[in-house]
Amino acid sequence: MEAVIRKWGNSPAVRLPTTVLKEAGYHIEQKVELLVSRGRIIIQPSDKVEYDLDALISGMDAENAHDEVSFGSPVGKEAL
Repeated sequence: MEAVIRKWGNSPAVRLPTTVLKEAGYHIEQKVELLVSRGRIIIQPSDKVEYDLDALISGMDAENAHDEVSFGSPVGKEAL
């Protein structure tokens, strides 16, 4: 399948058809890595996992929150 490199703002861009995205197993907003090897651009899934603390906290409620847990008195140089 052919595509054209076009300008998007100040950057070059290539639009990926939905069928290509689905066939490769990618999805919208997925983080990817771009590699250059022997004059080719390779797109691969990113291994880095990033979490949004606000999004995680917003998912907490009385049913999935646990009680405070005591691990006992400090035994080393723990900061309390």
